[in-house]
Formats: sequence, C-alpha cells, structure tokens
Amino acid sequence: MTRVIWKSIKDKLILPFLELDIKYYDLGLPYRDETDDKVTIESAEATLKYNVAIKCATITPDEARVKEFGLKSMWKSPNGTIRNILNGTVFREPILCKNIPRLVPGWTKAICIGRHAFGDQYRATDTVIKGAGKLKLVFVPEGQGEETEFEVFNFTGEGGVSLAMYNTDESIRSFAEASMATALEKKWPLYLSTKNTILKKYDGRFKDIFQEVYEASWKSKFEAAGIWYEHRLIDDMVAYALKSEGGYVWACKNYDGDVQSDFLAQGFGSLGLMTSVLVCPDGKTIEAEAAHGTVTRHFRVHQKGGETSTNSIASIFAWTRGLAHRAKLDDNAKLLDFTEKLEAACIGVVEAGKMTKDLALILHGSKLSREHYLNTEEFIDAVAAELSARLSA
Repeated sequence: MTRVIWKSIKDKLILPFLELDIKYYDLGLPYRDETDDKVTIESAEATLKYNVAIKCATITPDEARVKEFGLKSMWKSPNGTIRNILNGTVFREPILCKNIPRLVPGWTKAICIGRHAFGDQYRATDTVIKGAGKLKLVFVPEGQGEETEFEVFNFTGEGGVSLAMYNTDESIRSFAEASMATALEKKWPLYLSTKNTILKKYDGRFKDIFQEVYEASWKSKFEAAGIWYEHRLIDDMVAYALKSEGGYVWACKNYDGDVQSDFLAQGFGSLGLMTSVLVCPDGKTIEAEAAHGTVTRHFRVHQKGGETSTNSIASIFAWTRGLAHRAKLDDNAKLLDFTEKLEAACIGVVEAGKMTKDLALILHGSKLSREHYLNTEEFIDAVAAELSARLSA
C-alpha cells in the first residue's frame, strides 16, 4: 500500500511545488528479482554518491511472497543490504500531535531511538544442523598469524540450528559518534543498552568503545550542555523507558533497535507517527524512510476496490527529512522552508481533527464511526490544501 500512497504524495505534495532531479531505483520485488537484487546495491551506492536518499517501504520476501511473485530466490531484506553498505545509524523519533493520546501517558517528551544499522543478526550466517557433530567457530587471520578455533557446541542428537554474527570496531565507533552527536544537538542525555552481562565480549565491546569515544571526544561537551552518557542493561533500560517522561536518545544494537523503535511508536500513538533517518558516519549522507512496513493488509483491500484509510504521515516525513537534509547541504533556504511547512501542515490537519482511521481509533475507541476519519486520498488532499494555504500565507 505504501507504493500507492507514495505516488499520491509525489503527485499532490511534492512535484506541484518543487523541481527535483530524482534518480529513481525500483526496489519492488519483481525488479529486484529481475536484477538478482543488484538494484538494491546500486541504490545504496547512489545514496553514497548523491548524499540523500528518500526510500519507500519495501518487502522482505518470505516463502509465501516467493510463491506469489514467482521469485528466483528468497532475497534478503533490502534494508539490511542498504544499511550494511551505508554503515549508518537509524534514528527514529515520534511525530507529536497534541490531540493524539499516548498509550504511555507519562511520555510527555519524545524519545529518539538510535539503531545501529550494521551487522549482528541482519548479516548473520545461520544454518540448520543435521545430525550429531561438533560446531566450531574458526578465525583465519591475514598474514602470518595463527588460526584461532573455538568449539561452540557438540550436537549429540538429531541436530538443531546455529548462528554466527559479527560487527566491527569501526562501525561501532561510528555508531557511538553518531549517537553522541545527535544527543548533543538535541541537548538530551544518551543511553546505550546492551546485555553485556551475558555477551561479555560481544556486547562488552560495544560498551567499551562507547566509553572510549565518550571520554576522548564528548565528555566535556556533554557536561557543558548539562547532559550525560550512561550504559544500561537492555532489560533495565526497557523498564526505565516505561517509567520515564522521555527526552533522551536511546542507542540500541541492531536487533534491539528494530524491536524497541516499534515499541516506542505504539507507545506514542502509531507507527504512522514515527520518523526514520539513517545517518552515515560522514554525517553528510542520509537515507530517510517511513518507520513502518508496506501495509499489505490495506493493499489487499485496495486491490479489490475497497476503501482504505492508510496513514501517510511517516511517508510524508520521509520526504521532508530527506529534502531538508538536501536543503542544508545546498544552503537552500526556500527548500528548507517548504519542508517545515509541509510537516506543519501534516500536524495541523491532524490537530484540526482530520486524520486516518488508525489515529481516530486511538481517540474514539469502540465508539469509532466513519465520520471520525478520512480515507487514504482524502487525508493527503487535506494536507495538500493546508500546505497550499501555508505557502501562500
């Protein structure tokens, strides 16, 4: 469904107001399959070349999608592929509307999740073990160093499963730098969460590098700004998050950030009210996208000619955050002003009581009726009208 609303956003909110030189890469499953997923790699390389990417939500195929689309392979997550090439940190933050109640009412301030978008489970090698035998982990160094071998497990029964994953000091260090830069920009404290009590070496490496980076480059700046950095265990951090008022940056490892950003989105109202911007280590290159998926259930209704009410705000903010970064790189004040007015138009429409069904349901609950919400196109039309009014004011 996101491809449907993506076209409406371009046609009604972007192209009527801006002249853009867009380099387009089709990440739909049919073309990814046709190119053996090379288009995904090409899109990431183009992002590094042009410094700004604005991405529509994409499908990671499972067995059912392989059959539905007649795919040659169960292609990996395009987000995982792109993020590993860009080697960045994904920052997700809620879009706050005054009239949308929060499931966690104590969250009076936003919480920004910084998800390390490299390695770990998303580039792991996993396999099914058949039968008895020893599972080993082997590291073969370049040059003259000795090979290191670890015995992981001795399978004695029917077999099982195994997983090997990795990360790099360089990527973890970039993750730390990006997280600390974001916290300082916002003047918010920074927390890193890991499970270093269990993964003493793996998660311990994250903890140690963050502390090194903080002590070397950021401690004095944080203290001058009246903020701080602290490491917490992931379970302790989740408990703290529920009890806190918000107003901090939460740096998470890849999988934790995937889960906790969705947790935060629901707590603040909806995945449709969450920005998502990947920041590369150079600080110059970003990829902006919606935090949610492709909303397949709505698309099935759309295919049958039924009415949908799909929240397009996060997709609109993908455009505004990407274009705002382009404006800053190019020192384009008019473009920056446009992005600010478009974001204000989205929020203004919702706060005026015009919203999609997901948000109306939060407000009205079991008393929800059709008069309480707009359909997919009606909402985008309402934003377009509000944007035009703000631009002409």
